[in-house]
Amino acid sequence: MSALKITKLDASSADFNRQLLRLLALDEADDRDIHRQVLDIIADVRKNGDKAVIDYTNRFDHRNITDAGKLELAKETLKSAWEKLPVDQAQALQIAADRIRAYSEQQKLQSWQYTEADGTVLGQKITALDRVGLYVPGGKAAYPSSVLMNAMPAKVAGVGELIMVVPAPQGETNDLVLAAAFLAGVDRVFAIGGAQAVAALAYGTETIPAVAKIVGPGNIYVATAKKLVFGQVGIDMIAGPSEILIICDGKTNPDWIAMDLFSQAEHDENAQAILISNDSAYLDAVEQSINKLLLEMERTEIIKASLSTRGALIKVSSLDKAAEIANIIAPEHLELSVEDPEALSKNIRHAGAIFMGRFTAEALGDYCAGPNHVLPTSSTARFSSPLGVYDFQKRSSLINCSQTGAVTLGKTASILARGESLTAHARSAEYRMKSG
Repeated sequence: MSALKITKLDASSADFNRQLLRLLALDEADDRDIHRQVLDIIADVRKNGDKAVIDYTNRFDHRNITDAGKLELAKETLKSAWEKLPVDQAQALQIAADRIRAYSEQQKLQSWQYTEADGTVLGQKITALDRVGLYVPGGKAAYPSSVLMNAMPAKVAGVGELIMVVPAPQGETNDLVLAAAFLAGVDRVFAIGGAQAVAALAYGTETIPAVAKIVGPGNIYVATAKKLVFGQVGIDMIAGPSEILIICDGKTNPDWIAMDLFSQAEHDENAQAILISNDSAYLDAVEQSINKLLLEMERTEIIKASLSTRGALIKVSSLDKAAEIANIIAPEHLELSVEDPEALSKNIRHAGAIFMGRFTAEALGDYCAGPNHVLPTSSTARFSSPLGVYDFQKRSSLINCSQTGAVTLGKTASILARGESLTAHARSAEYRMKSG
C-alpha cells in the first residue's frame, strides 16, 4: 500500500488561517431532494398516523407489518436480551451504566428561591420533561453505548417516560442494544426508524405517543427530520461528522497518538482527525506510525479516506499557540497529551470534551468514563455543551409579590409599560398598587 498523504500545515505560514479554514470546511450543501422527501414523510405521518408509519417501515426496512401493535417490543424481549448476554458484555454494560449514572447525578439542577426585604419571593422551579423520545440507529450499526449515554441522564433527571425507537431491518434486532435499553430503564421500545420514526415521536400516532424532546443520532434523513420537527418538539443537537484534535508535546508514544486519530477517522470518510505539536520530528514519527498501523485496521479504506481528505498534522511554535488554534477549531474531542494538561487546559475555552494526559484515550469517553459522548461538533462547542441531565430538565421562574412589593414593583412596571404604550399592562400593575 502506498503511503497515506496527509495535509501538513505550519502555523507560522502567512496564509495559515486560510489553510485552516479550508481544512475545517465541510460541504454541507442542502440536499433539496432529501429535504422534500422528509417533508412528505412528516406530512404523511401527521395525517395518517400508524398507517403511514407501517407503510414506510415495510418499504424501507423490508418488513411485513400489518398491525401497529406489532411495532412495539415487549418488555420481556428487552429483559431476555439482557439475560442472555455473554458475561463479559453484561459486566461491561453494567460498569458503563453505573459510571454514566454517577456522573449524571452530579449534574442535576435544583430549585431555588430567595426572599427580598419587603417579603417578595423570587425563585426558579426545576421540573423534568414528561416524555422523551430516543432514536437509536439499527441495522448494521449497533450502538448500545448511545442508548446508555442518552437514556441514563434522562432517567437521572426524572423524565416520566422514555420512548425508544430503533429500526429492525427484516425484523432483526440487536441484543446489545435491547439489553442496554433494559439496563437503562427505557419504558417502551418501538422497532421503527428513519424520518417516519421522528415524525411519529414529534406528532404522535394512534400507537406511538408524542414526546416533548427527541434525542439520539441517525442518518441524514433522521437528522433532517429532527431539524424540521424542531419547534414542535425539542431536540438535542444536529451532529456532524466525528472529530478529534490532539495536542501533543512530542513525548507520547507515537503509536498511541496514531491509533487515537484512527479512533475517530474510522467512523466515516468525513470524520476529522488533527494532530498539533511543537515538535516537527514528532509529527514525522506519528506519520510513520499512521502508515505502519493502517495496514492492521479493519476499516482501512474509511480511515485512509478520512485522514487524506480532512486530516492534518500541524506544526506550532508553542503549546500556547496550539491552544489558540484549538479554540478556533472548537473540536468535539480534544486530547491534551502533554506533561501538564491541567495548565494547558486553562487556555482552552471551546471543546466538547477534554481528555487530559497521556493515558486518557478519547475512546474511554465514548464508552465508559462517565461524561456523555453526545457532544457538539462542527465548531458548535463555541456555544453549546455535551448532552446532560440539564437537557432533560426545564426551568420555571417563580414570582410571589408581597403587598408592599406590588406597590414598589408596580410603580416601575407602570412607567415602563406606559413608555411602550401598553396601557393595559400599566393598569394591571396599578390596580394592585391601589389595593393597599
